Amino acid sequence: MEGVNDPPRPHTDEAPVRIKAFVYRLYPTRKQESTLLWTLRRCKELYNASLEERTAAYRMAGVSVSYGMQADQLPQVKQERPEYQEIHSQVQQDVLRRLDKAMKAFFRRVAEDQTPGYPRYKSNARYRSFTYPQSGYTLIGALTPHDKKGKKTSRLKLSKIGSLKMLMHRSIKGSIKVCTIKRDGDRWYAVFSVEQVISSATLMHPSNKAVGVDVGITSYATLSTGEQIANPRIYRCTEQQIKEAHRRLSRRKRGSHRRSRAKRELTRLYRKVRHRRQDFLHQASRRLVNQYGTLVFEALQIPNMTARPKPKKEEAPATTEESEGGATAATVTHYLPNGAAAKSGLNKSILDAAWGRFITLCACKAEEAGGLVVKVAPQQTSQKCSGCGVLVPKDLSVRWHSCPTCGTELDRDENAARNILRRYETQGAIPDRKKGKPSRKVGRGGKRPTATGIL
Repeated sequence: MEGVNDPPRPHTDEAPVRIKAFVYRLYPTRKQESTLLWTLRRCKELYNASLEERTAAYRMAGVSVSYGMQADQLPQVKQERPEYQEIHSQVQQDVLRRLDKAMKAFFRRVAEDQTPGYPRYKSNARYRSFTYPQSGYTLIGALTPHDKKGKKTSRLKLSKIGSLKMLMHRSIKGSIKVCTIKRDGDRWYAVFSVEQVISSATLMHPSNKAVGVDVGITSYATLSTGEQIANPRIYRCTEQQIKEAHRRLSRRKRGSHRRSRAKRELTRLYRKVRHRRQDFLHQASRRLVNQYGTLVFEALQIPNMTARPKPKKEEAPATTEESEGGATAATVTHYLPNGAAAKSGLNKSILDAAWGRFITLCACKAEEAGGLVVKVAPQQTSQKCSGCGVLVPKDLSVRWHSCPTCGTELDRDENAARNILRRYETQGAIPDRKKGKPSRKVGRGGKRPTATGIL
């Protein structure tokens, strides 16, 4: 195991390459917005038609339709539907690639005994983006690192659509590979996937310090040094407004303009929560990565932590009921309280904290800065004493650690953070779980689901 105070790890001569996304706000005119919406609807129709073709071919003839087979049909589609000539060819190809990716993910989940989730047909509300994978877009007046004026407004020229006003709040560093136009409620965004070569000067973190981080609800994160990051409770602060917006939406008549306005307001609130949470996570992760070279977290299984409690059944004695055919015995099943109401509030707070996203951002930023993010086993980090290692049992309501053996007195979360760091120093990090391998298998009657049975 590599120690915390060991010298930095040697790096190869080849500079690593990272893929980053730069998101910018678009301000289309009314005519351009109608063209964007029209393009989204045509892409949605192509997606649904291609999905129907794959499903029907497998059901009737047992034939699997591939991406190449459907891509060869695009010229014929343009002849029968001339409106598709007004959409860039690579945008249509990307729609078929998106469907092909969804089908491959479906068969992968079937092979791994997961919940398959067959790709479903998209509605206008569920199809919100289209992509220019290679060409068809041009940046005009883009902000460059040497732009002394700091002009942030630029133009994004899209093939078959026009030149759209774009607000560039920062310059793009790297080579642009993909451009995606995304709709979020009544707003439009341009997402650029950029390939960056990490400089060799940033491959070594300036600090060799290691710190254990314990994430929680009372305080968002507690470090082994005793420092705490306050929990902003982003969703909880806006929860009442969201509930009221849901009530207004439920009272509106479907298809009316008032319902459309209520839906836009609800979308705005959810977008506000999402953007505030993302801003907090970016700032907190950046501060930790800049200060410490190694961040140690617990390998939390968040899906298991937020699972619903199982119902508790209490079977009452059989009761005899008279009927025309004679007496029949019926068993009445009663359900006991299982703490589902309290657990739902805890689950909401856990999901609002977004611990998984926080750890992911720390790992991405640490990789770019030459740092390291590792995970250790989470068992009994809050129960053991960081001073002597004795097990001191306590439930979640006890927020102060008091060891009767060595007399250690400190905050419960800080005690856990010290145990996390010590576990990494003594036992090392645990390997990451392979992507796409969940901790639980889902099936009916212990049988493995098959694609044939679902299709």
